[in-house]
Amino acid sequence: MVLPLLRGKLSALARRYRVPGAQLAIRQAGETWTVEVGELEHRSARRVTRESAFPVGSITKAFTATTAMILVADGDLDLDAPVGALLPELALPVEITLRQLLSHTAGFAAGPEPEEVAAASSRRYLIDHCRLDNLVAPPGAAFSYSNLGYVLVGRLIETATGMSWRDATESILLRPLGIAPAFVHEYADAGRPVAVGHSVNLDTGRTRPVQQSLPPAEAPAGALAVSAADLLALSSVHLDPSVPDLLPPDYAEQMRRQVPGADPCGLADGWGLGLAVFSDGVTTWVGHDGNGHGTSCYLRLAPERGCAVALTSNSNSGTGLWADLLAELAQAGLPVAAGPQAGQIEPAVPAPPDCAGRYVNGDVEYAVAVRHGQPYLAVDGGAFARLTCHDGLTFTTADPVSGRQVLGGRFVRDPGTGDVNGILVGGRLARRNADSARQTEIPLIA
Repeated sequence: MVLPLLRGKLSALARRYRVPGAQLAIRQAGETWTVEVGELEHRSARRVTRESAFPVGSITKAFTATTAMILVADGDLDLDAPVGALLPELALPVEITLRQLLSHTAGFAAGPEPEEVAAASSRRYLIDHCRLDNLVAPPGAAFSYSNLGYVLVGRLIETATGMSWRDATESILLRPLGIAPAFVHEYADAGRPVAVGHSVNLDTGRTRPVQQSLPPAEAPAGALAVSAADLLALSSVHLDPSVPDLLPPDYAEQMRRQVPGADPCGLADGWGLGLAVFSDGVTTWVGHDGNGHGTSCYLRLAPERGCAVALTSNSNSGTGLWADLLAELAQAGLPVAAGPQAGQIEPAVPAPPDCAGRYVNGDVEYAVAVRHGQPYLAVDGGAFARLTCHDGLTFTTADPVSGRQVLGGRFVRDPGTGDVNGILVGGRLARRNADSARQTEIPLIA
């Protein structure tokens, strides 16, 4: 794999998906390649360089989890002790462990609406939202992706270190890895160029810059801006035997090990401690995806192959670029496991007869309607999207950017009654709204 080939492929894909700027970094067989194309902001003439930082959204969770695991290795935190003892001010409604928080099996809803907590401190955020009615499952019983859970991890890091999450992550992890961080709330202090996110309409070609609007309290879940090369630096914790002093290999291996019951159905094939688990049937890869406001970023690493791939892009349409890039890498001899694919799913089957109704995850409502046997899904009053059901209660839907059929999630049955009482969408578990437990008629289907 040679640099000109990579540059040409990345440039062509960026043009195809109207991505203003992107970085690609690959480590393989002890060598590293980095490629940068495009602009930090559409029509700005400010070029993307190796040092440019991109808001990486939820990939921040992998950094937060690694910081927490370093504290576990040092004996400052315990993976399996109830965290309520360290945070008595929260009066947590159930016993929850750090292991459950890191693997999204603590049972918490995704988190509150951003405008609701825009001015909240992390302490106030947690006091207000670590409530019994924000649990969608008993701790340890099911996977449900949660920003709220990672705000709680950030608070544990602060309690263990006496520092803010930002200062602790920077001093314990980022600086030792040689990463000069930027944070979405403090770009002026970054000391490096930061890419602007964009909303791209592929049908019309309209490209608009967008601002990052993550609430400050949710920084541990999504506030970092780093480069693709920086993502490879994080992967060195798992690939480089010269970094054992940062995180001992057995603790790094625990991060990559799939947690029982952590089945994200569509996001990945499984989940470890802060890392998603992907398999192509031959090689196990781990990593994380990150979609900030107008950015699409990805990290995959396979320790058994000594390989890592990182992509940063400053457009929502970077999701399509990533999918096509994986195909190009496979043709070049580097097949990277992307996660469950629609092509691997069984043929279509009828929708569960009792799936229609309304389901809730925190402040988000999912409405399922069935017309003439065809199921549709709407989120928070939005347009209904057609679902195709498959064995195992799973369903696929069309990706809004690429148009590809993707695994969207599955319906969940009550183990006692056998009734459909939940839906897992995009890794987030929503429970049937008790007020509409038998509702089957939902309007607005065209």
